[in-house]
Amino acid sequence: MPIPVVDSHIHLFAASHLPTLAWYTPHGPLSAQHSIDEYRHATSSVSSTSNTNDKKYLKGFIFLETDRISSVEDSKDSDSSNKGWKYALEEVSFLSRIVKGEPISGEGHNALDKDMCLGIVPWAPVPGGPAALDSYMSEVKIKMGQGYAYQKVRGVRYLVQDKPAGIMLENNFIEGLRWLGKEGLTFDLGVDARQGGLGQLREAVEMMERLYSSTKKSGDIPVTIVINHLCKPNLRLTTESVRTHPEYLGWKDLITRMAQITPTTYMKLSGAFSELLPLSPEEDVNFNDVARQIQPWTDVVFDVFGRDRVMFGSDWPVANIGGGGNDVAWNRWRRVVEILLDKKGFNDQEKANVWGQVAVKAYGIEL
Repeated sequence: MPIPVVDSHIHLFAASHLPTLAWYTPHGPLSAQHSIDEYRHATSSVSSTSNTNDKKYLKGFIFLETDRISSVEDSKDSDSSNKGWKYALEEVSFLSRIVKGEPISGEGHNALDKDMCLGIVPWAPVPGGPAALDSYMSEVKIKMGQGYAYQKVRGVRYLVQDKPAGIMLENNFIEGLRWLGKEGLTFDLGVDARQGGLGQLREAVEMMERLYSSTKKSGDIPVTIVINHLCKPNLRLTTESVRTHPEYLGWKDLITRMAQITPTTYMKLSGAFSELLPLSPEEDVNFNDVARQIQPWTDVVFDVFGRDRVMFGSDWPVANIGGGGNDVAWNRWRRVVEILLDKKGFNDQEKANVWGQVAVKAYGIEL
């Protein structure tokens, strides 16, 4: 039987929503519609049905919030420069239309696409603590509806990679994560070791240690943390010296500590094309060379998280920027991951875990 692939990390946005994205500029590399139509094109190298002779087929994806213009505190004033939760909730409505099969013309999806979306991880005001989260998630329920659609919401994300130092150690932030655990929602953690420095990772480790210490004392259900993109390490270090480089050794130590804090922490094998030097869309890529450059880092991840806490993610469409564009980037990353798993000696079941089963477990998804 072919292995079902669950792409644990993609973003979707319609062209009409571009001005609501915090990173948007008119001529930016992602400043065009990237919805399911474009994703289907990107993933066309893999069958989308289990009725295939191929070794794998694409079962579906997990949507991650796209960094809309937002603030932790909501704004009830429509004329205010503080947009509050407005655009984040518009994104939730967009995903609601996808999973309900109720498209609006021009948004890039159709009624048959609803089953592709296996899970939704929207933005949420985690630094606002339990009160803000409870109020915000009530709004999400209204946008999604209480039934089938809302069940797709499996967790939340609040990006910390571009936030002031210390935010993860604030009491409200940690109490917000404890609230998520009680509600059965995961938290996607996004930090950036290459551009933000190892200080972000040290802060994340301290946050996790405080969080799980307090959870253990209280007896509450610990929140599942899904770490994004290997914590964005500096993959541009040369292969010859990387394993003795201070930056690599510091990252390795902190990743090891993250993995040891609790078994309910997972890592996404994703985001590498954003940290490597860009690939040309025309060139014939030597996938073994790309895998060789990444392998020192993925070896650590597999060694400390094991083979049942690491999941495949494409980071589409962000991967297109460094991966050579929408025609080739998704398939290129798939090929690189295949080589990395083979180099590490994964058996068929362990490969199936990485390609989909770990994501299903971490997010509590029913296929």
